This record gives sequence, C-alpha cells and structure tokens, in this order.
Amino acid sequence: MSLELEELYQEVILDHSRRPRNFGELADAAVLVHGDNPACGDEIHLGVKFGDGGSLQDIKFTGHGCAISQASASMMTTKLRGKSHAEAMEMFRAFHDLVTGEPAEPPKKLGDLRLIQGVRKFPLRVKCAMLPWRALEQALQQSTGEATISTETDSTAVTR
Repeated sequence: MSLELEELYQEVILDHSRRPRNFGELADAAVLVHGDNPACGDEIHLGVKFGDGGSLQDIKFTGHGCAISQASASMMTTKLRGKSHAEAMEMFRAFHDLVTGEPAEPPKKLGDLRLIQGVRKFPLRVKCAMLPWRALEQALQQSTGEATISTETDSTAVTR
C-alpha cells in the first residue's frame, strides 16, 4: 500500500467506517435528505431533527458506500449533534476547504475530521467525503421535508 493510501485510510477512518456512530433511521426527523454519488455508488440518507433556535438536536444517517463516505458521515454526525445552524455551516465550510483547498493547517475545531484531509490527493474521493456534508447543507437550507441530492449535479429535488 502506498504512503498516500496509508495516510488516507488511517485507523480512525477505518474504525468509523466499520462501526459508524449515529447510524440508523431518525423516526421523528424534520428533514430527510437522500444523497448519492453515482461515480462510485455511495448512498446516504440523512435525518435531522432541529431543536430550539434551529440547533441540530439529533442527526443520524443510513446508507452504504466506501470507507471514506461512511467515515465522513459518522464523524460529521458525531461532531455536529447539538450545534447551532451557524456552527454547522461554519463546520461545513471548514470541512469543504479541508478536502478541496490548498494544504494548510486544518482548523482544530474539526477534531478527528482533520484526518480526512488526505482525500484531496484523490479527486474522486473528495466527492465521497463531501456526500454527507452536501446532504447536511441541503437539510440546513430547507429545515423541513425531503430532498434528493447528487454529487454529479448542482440541482436538488425537493419534496415536501
């Protein structure tokens, strides 16, 4: 295995992909976002329940995919539970910059999510890492109902 791949599939990432946190359906979700990455077959179904002031009271996911997409979803849901709308969007932007931007010192607020920065060396894997985050972005934009997103398009299908 190359040094780059060893970096990418660190033990924390493998642990989250094998034993994902917050995996399961959220029965009383205010928003359900169905996302897919047709390039590799990753799918995610993100459920979000909002609390007072729009905070993420609860967040869970189901779906299947590669280790990167599953670990990203697991780590994201762990990090965002209880965060305000503004904090969640700030984390979204920080994570997006982490996996798509120029190498820089990743923000400490990302915690273990910083370990996913190695995907920027593998452009096809960036979509895998971003899939749950794009679902989150959509959930924050609509606050109720259902939507479908894809890594291959900029459009979103929203159903109420």
